[in-house]
Amino acid sequence: MKTGFFWDEKCFWHFGGNYVSVARVGGLVQPLPSGGLPENPETKRRLKNLMDVTGLSAELDCRSAPAATEEMLLRIHPPHYLERFAALSAKDGGELGLRTPFGPGGYEIAALSAGLVVAAVESVLSGIHENSYALSRPPGHHCLPDSPMGFCLLANIAIAIEAARAARPDLRIAVVDWDVHHGNGTEAIFYDDADVLTISLHQEGNFPTDKGGAEDRGAGAGLGFNVNVPLAPGAGDDAYTYAFDRIVGPKLREFGPDLIIVACGFDASGIDPLSRTVAGAFTFGAMTERILALAAELCGGRLVMAHEGGYSELHVPFCGHEVIRLMAGSAISAPDPIEARMRAHQPRGKALAFHRGWIDEVAAVHGL
Repeated sequence: MKTGFFWDEKCFWHFGGNYVSVARVGGLVQPLPSGGLPENPETKRRLKNLMDVTGLSAELDCRSAPAATEEMLLRIHPPHYLERFAALSAKDGGELGLRTPFGPGGYEIAALSAGLVVAAVESVLSGIHENSYALSRPPGHHCLPDSPMGFCLLANIAIAIEAARAARPDLRIAVVDWDVHHGNGTEAIFYDDADVLTISLHQEGNFPTDKGGAEDRGAGAGLGFNVNVPLAPGAGDDAYTYAFDRIVGPKLREFGPDLIIVACGFDASGIDPLSRTVAGAFTFGAMTERILALAAELCGGRLVMAHEGGYSELHVPFCGHEVIRLMAGSAISAPDPIEARMRAHQPRGKALAFHRGWIDEVAAVHGL
């Protein structure tokens, strides 16, 4: 089969309590009966359930994978961070940083999540699959080497990249992050690396509020190999596809990757509680068609998607189903129940021109 799908039920068992959305319980913040973080298992579980019900899962090579090894983790994360994480995990769980709580066994689940991405990358590089999707949870693109952030406990994609480069030192990898929040962790890890191109499309000033400016283009040998595409609140389908055609495609062609990895968050959805952009399932489909074409043109179709954010229990499954359907070349569709609403909410007229003008200004910063 050309498409691999890496998942594990244990990843759905990661949990974080003592929150109501992004606010800590306490003071005047009352706990919810089903409280916790927006990053909960249901968006991912419902995606897998939808794929099972439509029959899409049967068209994929669905498998689990071993957890990332300590050797793999240490290529990104220092020993003191991993030791503290493992010690808390072995007891009752805890919290290593703001909005990154975990329960008992959280270290092992996070290592498994990273391992799914490692395996997805290896399956594509070794020719087992043409492309692969990793339903990784907890996510990873905000995690710094020694500090978790934004629901992310281990830097899943960075761990997978370094595992691949350990065996293939000359590998050139491009990361395209379309999660609505800036991929600050991936950026920081590869900021001075000319062999890893990092591109992040995100809502400006969303999270982290002080990161993701177009002027942050890398440093040293990596100058010009970090591309931030901040989008204005209200950006919709046209803004995302225009940014792809105006910036993402040209930068990928300029770089010439051996592999493309997508940090695949679905929180740009128009009904996501943590964003103010207006993407529909059709938007994620359009970006997937473009990235598949670019992978075919530039690197023999080698493409991996690693699941990141997305917090609408209704919409994430339909957005994800469309992405994976296109990766697999499947005719099995799951019509988006809110497509008409999302299309009606798209910017038009002067607003459309504003967003395109904004993207043109970002393109100029990157020499395009």
